[in-house]
Amino acid sequence: MARSAAEAAPTSAGATRLLPFLPPRAYIARPMARPRPLEFDKKKIVAENRKARYEYFLEEFFEAGIALQGTEVKSLRFGEGSIAESYAEVRDGQAWLVNANIPEFSHGNRFNHEPKRPRKLLLHERQVEKLQGAVAREGMTLIPMSIYFNGRGRAKVELALAKGKKTHDKRESIKERDWKREQGRILRDRG
Repeated sequence: MARSAAEAAPTSAGATRLLPFLPPRAYIARPMARPRPLEFDKKKIVAENRKARYEYFLEEFFEAGIALQGTEVKSLRFGEGSIAESYAEVRDGQAWLVNANIPEFSHGNRFNHEPKRPRKLLLHERQVEKLQGAVAREGMTLIPMSIYFNGRGRAKVELALAKGKKTHDKRESIKERDWKREQGRILRDRG
């Protein structure tokens, strides 16, 4: 019969000593993926697509890196760039930002970049497949919402999966926005 750890064991001198108690081995969980933040780390916003919230129902947001040339980064750091007429698309298993205007760098030389060239977006393969499926099956659109620099100084693009609004939806948005503005005035005047 085996002895438990709490029982005393005799020693050669006739005295008893306690057996060492071994605690059960602790279970160490594997590290899990960090949860995605609700807001992206936007330190300096360079370009914003303000019209997109009016034109589309925005459903899901993604943060993508963008492959840029040196003079493009310099232009963005000076706050130049526009994504008002741009869109994103998935071609050959890669995401691309099309028609975004990053003007030529003023102090650039003959190696300056082309202002409206298509730029590759850096996303995980699973994200690209998800975007491609949503665009193909559900008729959604990929809209760039903003170009910004994050806390580490990297240029990022905020993408949104969106569905287009009809004219009556846009009118409803205007009515709702005006009513909220009116509510704010009423509350401010009363209180």
